Amino acid sequence: MSVRQWWRDLAMGIRFAFAGGREGWIRALLTAVGVGLGVALLLLTTALPNALAVRHDREAARNDLNYGDTDTKVPRSDHSLLVAQVDTTFRDKDVRGRDLTPEGPRAPLPPGLEKFPAQGEMVVSPALKKVLESDSGRLLRERLPQRIAGTIGESGLIGSAELAFYRGGVGLAEHLDGGGAARIERFGELNQTPERSDPVLILLILVVFVVLLMPVAVFIAAAVRFGGERRDRRLAALRLVGSDSRSTRRIAAGEALAGAVLGLFFGAGFFLIGRQAAGTVEVFDISVFPSYLNPSPALALLIGLAVPAAAVLVTLFALRRVVIEPLGVVRTAKPARRRLWWRLLLPLGGLGMLVPMMGQGRDSGDFNQYLVIGGVMLLLVGVTALLPWIVEAVVGRLGRGGVAWQLAVRRLQLSSGSAARMVNGIAVAVAGAIALQMLFAGVEKDYTKNTGYDVTQAEMQMTVPAATMPLDRAAEKFRRTDGVRQVSAYSEGYVGERRKNPDLTVEVTVGDCASLRKVFRLPSCQDGDVFTSDGGGPGSDQRDTTTPKLAKAGRTLYFDPSWDDDPKSVEAPWVVPPGVKRARSLPYPTGELRSGFLFTPKALPAAAAPALTGQLYLQLDESVPDVQDLVRNTAATIDPLTTPSVWQSVERSDRYTAIRTGLFVGAACVLALIGASLLVSQLEQLRERKRLLSALVAFGTRRRTLSLSVLWQTAIPIALGLLLASTVGLTLGTVLLRMTNTTVRVDWPSVLSMTGVGAAVVLVVTLFSLPPLLRLMRPDGLRTE
Repeated sequence: MSVRQWWRDLAMGIRFAFAGGREGWIRALLTAVGVGLGVALLLLTTALPNALAVRHDREAARNDLNYGDTDTKVPRSDHSLLVAQVDTTFRDKDVRGRDLTPEGPRAPLPPGLEKFPAQGEMVVSPALKKVLESDSGRLLRERLPQRIAGTIGESGLIGSAELAFYRGGVGLAEHLDGGGAARIERFGELNQTPERSDPVLILLILVVFVVLLMPVAVFIAAAVRFGGERRDRRLAALRLVGSDSRSTRRIAAGEALAGAVLGLFFGAGFFLIGRQAAGTVEVFDISVFPSYLNPSPALALLIGLAVPAAAVLVTLFALRRVVIEPLGVVRTAKPARRRLWWRLLLPLGGLGMLVPMMGQGRDSGDFNQYLVIGGVMLLLVGVTALLPWIVEAVVGRLGRGGVAWQLAVRRLQLSSGSAARMVNGIAVAVAGAIALQMLFAGVEKDYTKNTGYDVTQAEMQMTVPAATMPLDRAAEKFRRTDGVRQVSAYSEGYVGERRKNPDLTVEVTVGDCASLRKVFRLPSCQDGDVFTSDGGGPGSDQRDTTTPKLAKAGRTLYFDPSWDDDPKSVEAPWVVPPGVKRARSLPYPTGELRSGFLFTPKALPAAAAPALTGQLYLQLDESVPDVQDLVRNTAATIDPLTTPSVWQSVERSDRYTAIRTGLFVGAACVLALIGASLLVSQLEQLRERKRLLSALVAFGTRRRTLSLSVLWQTAIPIALGLLLASTVGLTLGTVLLRMTNTTVRVDWPSVLSMTGVGAAVVLVVTLFSLPPLLRLMRPDGLRTE
């Protein structure tokens, strides 16, 4: 067969798609919509690496966090800028903030700013401006009362929904050298060593991408087969006028090619619409600008070539056993039973690629990326190969029941392949999601650690430097704040046995008797007492041996001694008095058992006060609306450069959290695609059966019976698909956990939730298809011209 004949047949199929009247256009349109949705998501996926790279570059370009870096001390000059980090939080939304004071005419300007804000002014991001100008931003306006003098440009933000501001700084020079401010001469990353890649995190990223893209590929393959029955009748007419069977299949491939090419244009349009809409939404606290979403030209070209080629191949593969004769298509007769052996080879081959890496963990180098991608793909493709065989085997054995049940079962027996195709995407998505949930749940403990904070003693903590405000005044301001139930105030520091370069140092804790009794067991207490603690407490066998050495009456100790590399200190002397009492440590709010010296306020030397840092531990009444923001507003009146921290009992790795967030964002997009594609597929099948439904209604079949039969036709394949997906997902999850050398544990709540989500998507699609179904169930649908 010559290439010229191939092109002639494909071209004829393309003409049939666009010149075949209303039916041809409808089928081409349905195919284009289905393919377009998949292409749009593929383009979005190819644009994600660029979006992440741009976000990273923007973050790096504005980086100024080099506080405490003794190797990059910057002298004051015409090029220097004082900057202080004043980040805050508003209703669980992080707000990035910087105070700026230029020290010369050539001080570096942050990206996105045209000029420095003056004192009393600030430049804000468009999203923050919207919040501040809204009624719900009242509490944030109290914390940021400066006049808005402009907005930050796109080059200075990492996302369209980012909350950020720059404001004119006041007295930043007083906070240099560890006081919360720094002097810089440029913005950008400074000599940061790259972090070693974690093989398990790389594995997570690979599996996430494969799992998210496989359902898209399955749906594209299913979309090019829309309208199969009507197409076959047209092909039979071609045989009647003299076309041979091979030429007829190529003409059918040409029709599919036309729909796929049109789908590329639809996909590009959907992507451009979604790209523009992406700038107005925020998913899991992640937002982007439309300009970030630029697909890689090479990958976009690959999609443009692969999708039409796949449409031709899928169509030829689907028609390999369909006998198209001049008087009809031999598909309504009982087809030959599907073979099982080659379908089992796919998942077995996938397991064969993954099993050699079992037990490797993170200590034996990176996982082979090609084996990981190939193995996961074969396992998930195995779902699409096994599901038609399972559906055919099960529905072939279903028998008696009500009228709706019999209509549904008979339809499935005649077209089990179409039913399986509709469910394939859901099954693949659920199988991959179950495996990923198992993997995430299994390795989560490796990226999660206990902070040690006792959240029963405090939910927030505020640091009050000695030069800012007396600690008792700061504590009183918080006690008068709505929603603050209790405030524990301590001043903390340390003492050493020498003025400079001491060998022995211990902690110092200062508080009134009531506060000290919360964290120490005291024999008796009155203002003016001094105590020692060796850190031993309930359940502790460890004792501090340094404190007893220093706590000898008459010995001179020094508050805040200095070291050669950090000469700035107080070096306040203090003589240990006789009769120092002993205390026993109870758990501190930070979770530790503290040792060292305990002072009541009158016992503390006046010269030592500047050497101590105040710490306030706050217990909150969570029933008070916006209680945390009320606390932050009070903190801003005490020290604008200090933000109270919210305590949590556990914290997770940022990279692990970012990957998991990416999974959720991608899963949301894939689920939206699944729902939309299923709805298009369902409407296409109903359109195919319009005359049959009309005939049944004309003969007196109740609409409720037909609606119930449609529900059964969806429920039976989806139940089988979810059962297969659960089996494959559990198998893949087990293998991945064994690869990471993690104990295999089935996260049943996640398995059930993923299965439930898949079933819910199908149920919603079925409900949306009922109105068109009711419109099709009219006797006048039998009219023909």
